[in-house]
Amino acid sequence: MALEMRRFSGAAAAPLSFRRSLNPSPCRISFQSPTNISRRFIALAVVKKSPKRLKYSSPHFAKEDGLLYVEIDPFGSDTWKIEPVVELLNAGAVGVIPTDTVYAIVCDLRNSSAIERLRRIKDIEPSKPLSILCRSFKDIDTYTTGFPRGNGQGHTNIFRAVKHCLPGPYTFILTASKALPKQCIRYGTTTSKYASRKNVGVRIPDDTVCQAILEKMDAPLISTSAKSPKVNEWILDPVIIADVYGPEGLDFVVAAGNRVADPSTVVDMTGSPPRVIRQGKGPKQPWMIAEDEEVNEDYPSTRAA
Repeated sequence: MALEMRRFSGAAAAPLSFRRSLNPSPCRISFQSPTNISRRFIALAVVKKSPKRLKYSSPHFAKEDGLLYVEIDPFGSDTWKIEPVVELLNAGAVGVIPTDTVYAIVCDLRNSSAIERLRRIKDIEPSKPLSILCRSFKDIDTYTTGFPRGNGQGHTNIFRAVKHCLPGPYTFILTASKALPKQCIRYGTTTSKYASRKNVGVRIPDDTVCQAILEKMDAPLISTSAKSPKVNEWILDPVIIADVYGPEGLDFVVAAGNRVADPSTVVDMTGSPPRVIRQGKGPKQPWMIAEDEEVNEDYPSTRAA
């Protein structure tokens, strides 16, 4: 079977075909596009040649028609298109969705075999980071011990400050609760002092498409950024993501335009004051300190009212 994707540059249109090899496993996808078409075009429509049927056999997610590629308006005018994506996620699929920073490879937090497949698809070691894309602060309170709330006696009320940052381009590292699957209890970093802790990164992305998917899920999504396996760089074009990870077993891609190479700002909330361990799209707030910054008594803080 084949999926035909029409992509446009100006007034010209040209088909791009997704072709699956006859090898039964893994599912192979390649892209064949005219050489005279620039990669700076915008993908607008996907025409499915046949109904998409799925067969689930743990730990592999077998598909008859290859990778599902859903093109959607970044502003969310056609979020009805995400219905099959939600069904796939609930069935144990691993796929790619947009966020307010870069594209993310995701799966259902409750599905342990899907989490293992995600790690295999991206070739992630067990100690490497997996974040949670949360629907609300309630999810954060469920799967972590939460943000410091202050005690009404002048101690820092981080929760009140964080509420001004989320939804937004931040990943906050918190202590994981017992409700979080064991595959996700470590948020690895380049320094051993963080790698040994049972922590997890949490996000509430400020992206219409991402939020629409999360709202239809019964649980948060496990997430890792879509990077090139050969070079340590984010893949910003969803077509290239499908080309790279499709042969590795990726089940779907939700394409909402190209992203910018500007990841989330990662803030370690397990110490005091909160420490920025990766500066990204989210601005450093007055109540945060840089990773190599010394703590002093006059450092700004957010006080409980």
